[in-house]
Amino acid sequence: MKHKSKRYREAKGRLNLDKIYSPKEAIELLKQFPQVKFNQTMELCIHVAVDSKKADQQVRSTVILPYGTGKKAVVVVFATGDKASQARDSGADFVGSDDLAEKIKGGWSDFTTVVASPDMMRLIGPLGKILGPRGLMPSTKTGTVTQDVAKAVKDIKSGKIEFKVDKGNNIHTIFGKLSFSMDQLVDNFKSLMDSIVKSRPPSVKGNFIRSITMSTTMGPGIKLSIA
Repeated sequence: MKHKSKRYREAKGRLNLDKIYSPKEAIELLKQFPQVKFNQTMELCIHVAVDSKKADQQVRSTVILPYGTGKKAVVVVFATGDKASQARDSGADFVGSDDLAEKIKGGWSDFTTVVASPDMMRLIGPLGKILGPRGLMPSTKTGTVTQDVAKAVKDIKSGKIEFKVDKGNNIHTIFGKLSFSMDQLVDNFKSLMDSIVKSRPPSVKGNFIRSITMSTTMGPGIKLSIA
């Protein structure tokens, strides 16, 4: 089907569809494409050799990107007492307990990440139907359910992101903004890919990464070498 956007068609026309690009070549090309009026996000789709239906082949982890994502992280922390004070001192945007739970139940959603101390999970559980579909449910696996809420907040504000495999055995994630310098994007890309490779389930044999596609928010995908 023909894409309606003239800008998109022009960008795709600059692609050599027979070529497999290096990450640096792909970033350079994306920066040369006709641009839109906002600062686009750099995105990756990594197809991995797992069976996401199997419990021992789940891929879910986190990584702190050296230069962050370029997006402002708005962090909600469920904690009380000293932990609440520590969370505020570490830069949490909203800190509370029952009051926050009621606010979220009422439809409030102006945040990007939820952190909770373990004793607060009694409040988080009932919010699963709201937070789950948005990928905001805190978890011990990603360090968002923790006794050290201060460290969790600092890591998130420093550029920590979560990645996980979906039902199609793909990892969709981001690694910065198009306005970042070449070196910043390359470093973020390397850190992200290193973390994904390290998250390979022990039960997976052979090549773990099957394909990698890089794109911007509104741009065509560019196939990368998986060497």
